[in-house]
Amino acid sequence: MTFVVRKLSEIYLLKFSFKIMKKEEVPQDKSALEAANITDLYYATDESGNFTTVQSIGWEAKAKALDESMQLINERVEKAKNDVANGISSPIVYFMELNKMDFSILASYVGIWTFFVKQHAKPQKFKKLSEKTLQKYADAFGITKEELKNYDGK
Repeated sequence: MTFVVRKLSEIYLLKFSFKIMKKEEVPQDKSALEAANITDLYYATDESGNFTTVQSIGWEAKAKALDESMQLINERVEKAKNDVANGISSPIVYFMELNKMDFSILASYVGIWTFFVKQHAKPQKFKKLSEKTLQKYADAFGITKEELKNYDGK
């Protein structure tokens, strides 16, 4: 696969050109998928030139990208945990990051406008939430209301 990037004033164009892999060219690199006994499914051509599916235990480039994104997610979770412990954020922020959500996704899960979810991320607003609202958040995070209320980031 080759990438060509051209700048036209302030707009960048990205052109992809793909090479169709043959069945024997599908990568079988070591990855975290192998340890979990998971495989990826790819399309490739067989000896006759027909498309077929091929399982792969991993691909080095994909494994690196996934590892890097998981590292970034873990850093965000750790920051949210510290913010809760220091009284900067409410537990909603920690559980939102832990569940790989953002404010708009969480708002859709709990049925509350994004503006109010952002307000509930503040410790002083969180303390005033009703039991019904806390239960909505707990359900969205797959935890109990007590776990949500009592989480202190430590």
